Amino acid sequence: MKKSIVQIVNSQPVRMGDVIIGQPIPQGILEEVNPFILLHHAEPKEISAHGPGFFVPPHPHRGFEPVTFVFQGEVEHKDSLGNESVIKGGGVQWITSGRGIIHSEGNPKSFIEKGGTMEIIQLWINLPAALKMSPPNYQAFDKEEIPSITQNQSEANIISGTMNGQKGPINSPTNITAITALIQQGGTSAITLPENHNALVYVLNGTGTVNGQNFSKQQLLQLSAEGKELEIEATQSTKLLVLAGEPIDEKKSMWGPYVMNTQTEIMEALRDYEQGKMGFLAG
Repeated sequence: MKKSIVQIVNSQPVRMGDVIIGQPIPQGILEEVNPFILLHHAEPKEISAHGPGFFVPPHPHRGFEPVTFVFQGEVEHKDSLGNESVIKGGGVQWITSGRGIIHSEGNPKSFIEKGGTMEIIQLWINLPAALKMSPPNYQAFDKEEIPSITQNQSEANIISGTMNGQKGPINSPTNITAITALIQQGGTSAITLPENHNALVYVLNGTGTVNGQNFSKQQLLQLSAEGKELEIEATQSTKLLVLAGEPIDEKKSMWGPYVMNTQTEIMEALRDYEQGKMGFLAG
């Protein structure tokens, strides 16, 4: 049975500091695709050699999973657990913030020296109450470590979850499915997602159809929980992010970098960060 299209929304421009990025969720007509609560798309941008690049200084998270998909360029990560890594195009860094982590990310010095094109997506995935205070964890994989399936002029990269017997390297505590796909003009991709998981398809670029419904660049297609099958056809070369997750039927309270269940827990997170209980990371 095919998943049906619930609605299609256009990504909305938002300002983050001095940069404009695309935000399909949250917005007025689509607050979330539970458990996915935020998606930011930093479109392709040329970073000039020896230019400023981008850098997000150390900041905390608690109660959810901030994930960065690197489509082009390089992202350097450092965190209060002692992790340091550089993820290149096609790779992913997946943070389970749990009870608290502090991290920074930006272009590594080597990338700034040579310049290049940057394109990333940042995704926020909610955690259920039972996992919000779990130990924090960091996972990072480059493109070469992510299994892919080639079919009918398309390539699907399985980051988390399973497709055609191939399992992604990310160990998701809530069994999230995350797949990136590149489909050439005239190509097709068949993807099976878990039954009863909410799902979405975000179109970075290109045009085509999902289960017969037209899509175009920078649109998000919200899919039904019922059904499993996706049939994707590309009328232009198309790059997609496909996500599925079990909805979390719990009250949610959000403030800045914290996603908890109650306002009291938000206040506790603010206090714990100020008291150093989430660790330390120099700027």
